[in-house]
Amino acid sequence: MKAQTISGMLRERAESDPDKPHVKFDGDWLSVSHVDAASDRAAAGLVSLGVKKGDRIGFFLANCEALIVLFYACAKVGAVYVPLNIFLKGRFLEYQLHDAGVTVVVVDHDGLTAALPILDNTSVSDIVVVGSTDAETRCNTISYESLVASDAQVPAEERAPRELAAILYTSGTTGAPKGCMLPDGYFSQLPSALCEAGWAVAGDTIVTSFPMFHVSAVGALLSALVSDASVCFQTTFSASTFMANAKAQGATAVWGVGAMASSILAQPPSPTDGDCSMRMALWVPLSVEQQEAFQRRFSTPVLSAGYGQTEVSPLTISSLQGPRKPGSAGGCVSYLELAVIDDDDMMVPPGGVGEIVVRPANPNVYFFQGYWNNPQATLDAFRNLWHHTGDYGSVDEDGFVTFVDRKKDSVRRRGENVSSFEVEAAIAEHPGVQQVAITAVSSPLGEDDIRASIVAKPGCTLEPEELFEFFCDRLPYFAVPRYVDFRESVPVNALNKVMKHVLREEGLPVSAWDFEELGFSISRDQRRGSGATAGSVGALTGSSLHRGAGQ
Repeated sequence: MKAQTISGMLRERAESDPDKPHVKFDGDWLSVSHVDAASDRAAAGLVSLGVKKGDRIGFFLANCEALIVLFYACAKVGAVYVPLNIFLKGRFLEYQLHDAGVTVVVVDHDGLTAALPILDNTSVSDIVVVGSTDAETRCNTISYESLVASDAQVPAEERAPRELAAILYTSGTTGAPKGCMLPDGYFSQLPSALCEAGWAVAGDTIVTSFPMFHVSAVGALLSALVSDASVCFQTTFSASTFMANAKAQGATAVWGVGAMASSILAQPPSPTDGDCSMRMALWVPLSVEQQEAFQRRFSTPVLSAGYGQTEVSPLTISSLQGPRKPGSAGGCVSYLELAVIDDDDMMVPPGGVGEIVVRPANPNVYFFQGYWNNPQATLDAFRNLWHHTGDYGSVDEDGFVTFVDRKKDSVRRRGENVSSFEVEAAIAEHPGVQQVAITAVSSPLGEDDIRASIVAKPGCTLEPEELFEFFCDRLPYFAVPRYVDFRESVPVNALNKVMKHVLREEGLPVSAWDFEELGFSISRDQRRGSGATAGSVGALTGSSLHRGAGQ
């Protein structure tokens, strides 16, 4: 494929293989030509709303046909794609809409429900609704069907590969989340490494539950486009049905995070598990033992050697056929240069542990352009002409990279990077909380569970049910702490900064609340904007707040 832009790749594929199935959700397969034509109409609709090159368009809806069509439409108009985690609410959602300067937001019913309370504090002027709604807002509201019925002209000017294509928000660690600025060429370049490693091959049917607010989902979409493959997005992940559904879709490959594989393996075995035989299962990261267990159970080779972040994806990679080292994250992709450094930015010898840094191997590489509205964070990350990942790792003499730990103070839970800073800020709004510190606790699923160490205000007594309801009102479901331990104080240094390493070294106190053991959980249908409402303990009990098995 010769095209170097998102819109160019789609048009090129539509001309060469128009009837090729491209993408699927709950309905029928959508051909490349269908998506190309629909995105032309959607681009015309955006123009009719006044959208022009460089305008930021927010997306706050679950995976669906409209989301994919509008992703390509943004590329054709030159608008900036700003996908938002669909489980955001309150201050989390408000911050990202406001920071990005989003003027048009695309929502489904649940997305609009969650956004309505905070829209007045943002620059949103137009709302595109996928599905039906009777909600009233101060904004101009238009249905998706009306948008794609526009007969306006699609701009003839194509976005250049180095022009801004997307702002994807990554976890805030010592501050608010940062918007990663990614050029168009970043996305057209991304599939080259994945296809070279055989993650997508001609004729593949890839099945994944990656949401489109993750760069991995865009990687799956565009890798399928350029490799003459097809991709089926499951709108939600269910450990009990994922593999059976993938088999029913004719999957030759499944993609996901390691925690998904762990959850699948935790399900009761079925006599038909071995019938799922596929070309490959991509689960990153996953322990060697669990890789082997998955291969035995589902008769499918597992690949788990890969590493990246929103800023640089992928950074390392390996293939089923190429050189592999058990437990490693593979080798650096061909168009990047990787090193491991100490705290003084000096290279460490092979096998030594330090911070992983990366930069383009040549001037023709399309690279992360910095953090939106945050020049200081950009300067900090690009010290000495290297992008500092904030992750500890090592590189052996053969070039295999091993991920060791996160240098940053973040938590990885249920496939999401959780900002401890934001969770702490939300919990601190509770009238009975004087101080809170968020740390990670190892999870049986291979990622992290969240622990909140809380100092209560004098004279305040907090109850589990009331505190859990408060968490559910203000936090995305994946950021709700599982554990709460109450303390007279948290350890701080001379600058009054919480020493979280001390909390981690102390371990989880036996007196800590475990909401899962107490029988509190958030049901799948209460994870989004239509879930728990403030001050409604009764609404939680027996509906979104369950006593019994965790979800």
